[in-house]
Amino acid sequence: MKENNFWRNVNVLITGASGLLGSEMVSQLLNKGANVVTIVRDTVPKSRFFLENLNSKVTITRGDIEDYSFVERVMAEYEINTVFHLAAQPIVKIANSSPLGTFNANIKGTWNVLEAARNHMSTVKSVVVASSDKAYGTSPILPYDESVPLRGQHPYDVSKSCVDLLSQSYWYTYKLPVNITRCGNFYGPGDLNYNRIIPGTILSVINNERPIIRSDGSYIRNYFYIKDAADGYITISENRDSVLGEAFNLGSEERYSVLEITNLVLKVMGSKLAPVVRNEVSNEIKEQYLSIKKVKETLNWKPKYKTEDALLETVSWYKKYVC
Repeated sequence: MKENNFWRNVNVLITGASGLLGSEMVSQLLNKGANVVTIVRDTVPKSRFFLENLNSKVTITRGDIEDYSFVERVMAEYEINTVFHLAAQPIVKIANSSPLGTFNANIKGTWNVLEAARNHMSTVKSVVVASSDKAYGTSPILPYDESVPLRGQHPYDVSKSCVDLLSQSYWYTYKLPVNITRCGNFYGPGDLNYNRIIPGTILSVINNERPIIRSDGSYIRNYFYIKDAADGYITISENRDSVLGEAFNLGSEERYSVLEITNLVLKVMGSKLAPVVRNEVSNEIKEQYLSIKKVKETLNWKPKYKTEDALLETVSWYKKYVC
């Protein structure tokens, strides 16, 4: 456990700050006293970042991580000490239909952030980069631990394998103080990507419509509450001196099929609606779930929330801000 003032007046840069994880990171780091600088490309009025007025409490820089000169200027001008690189194109379906946009955002955007940080290592002491469990690709070894090779095959998975390897290269070659996170499927307050199963199901129930399952419902995943995710990221950065260059799986030890998690959302919401199973998914990994043994043993971190409790909080947010 770090002292209460660890983050006080630390200059923290969060890319993708108006997204699902970014908004929660902003909230937690503001509560810890950090000076938060954000990179925001688009104004999305319904995002949690704006709905909860987080934008008024941080420095907002408007630009695109695909623009190196912009990223470098932000790093220099605000004398950044810690970077949480979260900005990405995060949707598998979009990656399959628009791979070039995904590669530019996820791969080029990452090397821009890493290179800008490398050029300001006099001030930058920690860079935490968001990879994904998708970086592992399809593997016969389950659950994935951090020793499993990165073998993405489909566009989104490949983009995250590249993000991961780029980050490792900046540690091994330049000793950039980087850490990598590989997480399961996020959910929680503020997720506006309604083609994801949890927010999509919540919205369907709010609208009294049957939720849609694009797959056959049997795909297995870790579903990871966003408050636990942000806490995990922060814990890694706080302990960076002892784990520089290392990657960590973060996630819940609970795992569900798509049909199981849909039915759990329906249960939490007290709904009798039956899901529509379309079985139209292709180019996605059938089973993915993580071992978090390393982060538990190395950093004494584990998730605090049970899935049902986290879903109750999540549903409450949507009822407050979406209904």
